[in-house]
Amino acid sequence: MKFPDGFLWGGAVAAHQLEGAWNEDGRGPSICDVLTGGAHGVPREITADGVEEGKNYPNQRGINYYHTFRRDDALFQEMGFKCFRTSISWSRIFPNGDDEEPNEAGLQFYEKLFEDYHAKGMEPVVTLSHFEMPLNLAKQGGFANRKAVDCFVRFATTVMERYKDLVKYWLTFNEVNNQMEMHTEIFPYTNSGIIPDPNDTPHEVEQKVWQAIHNEFVASALTVRKGHEINPDFRIGCMIAMVPIYPATCNPDDVMHAEVLMRDRYLFGDVYVNGEYPRYLLNRWKREGFTIKREPGDDEIIKAGTVDFISISYYMSAAVEADKVDEWDGHGLPGQVKNPFIAATDWGWQIDPVGLRYVLCSLYERYRKPIFVVENGIGMYETPDADGYVADDARISYLRSHIEQVGKAIALDGVEVMGYTVWGCIDVISFGTGEMKKRYGMIYVDADDYGKGSYLRSRKKSFEWYRQVIASNGETL
Repeated sequence: MKFPDGFLWGGAVAAHQLEGAWNEDGRGPSICDVLTGGAHGVPREITADGVEEGKNYPNQRGINYYHTFRRDDALFQEMGFKCFRTSISWSRIFPNGDDEEPNEAGLQFYEKLFEDYHAKGMEPVVTLSHFEMPLNLAKQGGFANRKAVDCFVRFATTVMERYKDLVKYWLTFNEVNNQMEMHTEIFPYTNSGIIPDPNDTPHEVEQKVWQAIHNEFVASALTVRKGHEINPDFRIGCMIAMVPIYPATCNPDDVMHAEVLMRDRYLFGDVYVNGEYPRYLLNRWKREGFTIKREPGDDEIIKAGTVDFISISYYMSAAVEADKVDEWDGHGLPGQVKNPFIAATDWGWQIDPVGLRYVLCSLYERYRKPIFVVENGIGMYETPDADGYVADDARISYLRSHIEQVGKAIALDGVEVMGYTVWGCIDVISFGTGEMKKRYGMIYVDADDYGKGSYLRSRKKSFEWYRQVIASNGETL
């Protein structure tokens, strides 16, 4: 299996998980700066009123990349990265979100960062909204408030104009479909800045989330159109968390249940690519009593601002049984069951390499758009040996098996895949739990969940393995 020439091999991170420097050089607080640390089975707490004494806020620290990026980038260069995916911290550019003028110090930081990527042979892949809304905007309702559309487009326009000669690949909203888990507090908060209100009924929560989703579709479309005006060579994509949902059996009820649940993922691609709301969603809004406020011209905006490509994260698959829906306790998916044919990580994420090929095929057949795998990786407990070395053979096995399936999707199925970036190529703060001990990187960072440690970097075994994968363009796995 041969990967195409120009295939974008690299790594992926997010500003709020690695930069740190949360209150330096004019940066304002973001929604992730007031997320406490959690653990497997222990949810993170949202203290939206501000930082509370005695609580642990790991995203404020990150791994200090704000001050170490040149040295870290040199390690990525050593691995041979062709691209590097990160995000621009919205509150580093517009500290309050609704500021009239941008923060010049923030703009200068990313200018230096992207220049360093180019100097080291890496193409920047930039996410505009990766769970980093300024906290001030969240306090005003987040994307459930139409005001956020104008604020986001101003932010996006500002950075695209500033970096029009430095950044070619842009993503609008990261894992925008995760907020379909509306029964949780974390995803509507991180995706759309909707601060939990204990007085809201479940229907009122869903009403807010659906309104936010519509506003994000408008904001994304306006950004795509504006970006293409700024630089016609820009390639602007959406970003969807892809977890294929299998029927647990061939019972037609299980098959239909899985089909309906997959709409929570497909609907975003359906709008981003086709430029209109699918009938199944319009019927759902009517059936469940949701009234979405759509300004005059919104439908035309969405139609005119479709994306150039689709990017995805892929970590796992899920299986469901229709008969188990009534037993659902609010965790995972309604009717979700363990898949007996695949293993799972220490955090219960089911390891399914073939599922990656499956989603690449299903997305490409559905949309006929290039696909960029911008997140794939495995979180593991790791302890360095006496010499500080981590022999992460399990990570190598995981990545090898998934890259093999990407190769099959390209060579056997004809899927147009643009690139592959390993999530957490360097150990960063875990989004889901806020832990450092849930490690994804091929570079070890000596830090614990509470910020203790030297923060020195060291190469894991997977570092050299991935270097050879890139050098051989995927032929040596």
